[in-house]
Amino acid sequence: VAAGAAAGLLVSAALRRILESFLFGVTTDDPLTVSAALLVLMVVGLLACWIPARRAVGVDLVQVLRSG
Repeated sequence: VAAGAAAGLLVSAALRRILESFLFGVTTDDPLTVSAALLVLMVVGLLACWIPARRAVGVDLVQVLRSG
């Protein structure tokens, strides 16, 4: 998630002029907007990883190996 966020920040910095045409009332240098978007995407990404991992921890490995 962190690597994707860093890559996204680099790409958005490189494509700043193109992104300005999509933004209305916000500049590409607005730190509040950039950090809010980054925070939302990181939370969603971490939840997408954490929820299946939590379910996998509850599985009995011996039972899974016997059924396969």
